[in-house]
Amino acid sequence: MVHGRGATADGIASMAVPLRALDRWSVVAPQATGNTWYPFSFLAPMEQNEPGITSGIALIESLVNAALAEGFPSDRIALMGFSQGACLTLEFVARHPRRYAAVLGYSGGLIGPPGTPRNYAGALDGTPVFLGCSDVDSHVPAERVRETADVLMRMGATVDMRLYPGMGHLVNDEEIEVGRGLLGA
Repeated sequence: MVHGRGATADGIASMAVPLRALDRWSVVAPQATGNTWYPFSFLAPMEQNEPGITSGIALIESLVNAALAEGFPSDRIALMGFSQGACLTLEFVARHPRRYAAVLGYSGGLIGPPGTPRNYAGALDGTPVFLGCSDVDSHVPAERVRETADVLMRMGATVDMRLYPGMGHLVNDEEIEVGRGLLGA
């Protein structure tokens, strides 16, 4: 579970309670230095957000690799993020594709300015992905959510994308229910 800008690992981990993941899942929530993974908008040129993007992706990779080393198959590893954490999580998944249990991207999309090439190698092999966002989110354009859904579907994910009218930058009850369903499956 990867938190957003200005938030904390404890804050994002508290979402495990409404997702009802605590009884069936171990929850790991890393903490970003200074409560931010990278300094600028996820739509800024990549080099402006380095080394934050690279170090954040490397941290997620180390956590996934640790779970794999402990004997958890990748199809038992779920990844979730909100806002900046969703962007980082989705970029990690695209760069490190395999079959995951689920990927939940709340109010986020793939990182980079418009026109960023999306030539990711590998396949997601049917990984269920949920992308939920407001249609008027001030941080995440709906078009980026659509683009992210298209890229992940091309990589073999099963994507459920929902844009909520006028919602704002938050996670709603329906999104929690969808996440609960994916984690329960």
